Amino acid sequence: MSLRAEAHTPQTTQVRRFGPVQKWVHRTTAALMGVCVVTAAFLYVPQLAELVGRRELVVRVHECAGLALPVPVLVGLVSRRFRTDLGHLNRFGPHDKMWLLAVLSRDKRRSSRPAAKFNAGQKIYASWIAGATLVMLGTGLIMWFTHLTSIAWRTSATFVHDWLALTIGIVLAGHIGMAIGDPEARSGLRTGKVSQEWAKREHPLWRP
Repeated sequence: MSLRAEAHTPQTTQVRRFGPVQKWVHRTTAALMGVCVVTAAFLYVPQLAELVGRRELVVRVHECAGLALPVPVLVGLVSRRFRTDLGHLNRFGPHDKMWLLAVLSRDKRRSSRPAAKFNAGQKIYASWIAGATLVMLGTGLIMWFTHLTSIAWRTSATFVHDWLALTIGIVLAGHIGMAIGDPEARSGLRTGKVSQEWAKREHPLWRP
């Protein structure tokens, strides 16, 4: 290709997907969740616990990170764009049912998986992880302030906390795996912009 031809090659059109607040909330929440998962692993896996030794310090870091988990979302509520995105995540339409049916039937055609700014899978994940975070926070507080509840409550809270933590770890692994498989989506979270071609292909009902 000649230099003149290259000069006239159209550049990929970029559209804004996320603003600074959305990116900050996602990064901060991901960092806090990562700290919770890593410290939990060092608390419950004996081989890892032996590597650290300072269990009391790990417990304190785990508790502080857990208490701080809801903070990024609460701070993000000051942004109108962030609140708008939460509204999109919390609203299911007929196209979301079609998307889920296509996934269940393993129909990989793009036309059978319509999506607006967020697809049905992302909406379900966001709702589930938000609910799981609140349950983890509540059960963690019961385990922390032992004098406030009976031993039966503390035992139940420990059971729920431990098994839900394992479930969160598995779900997060799947979430990260899907993100690795879509470089454009990762770029959108990092830079806030995606190509118009990707937006039309993956989220045809989204109107930036």
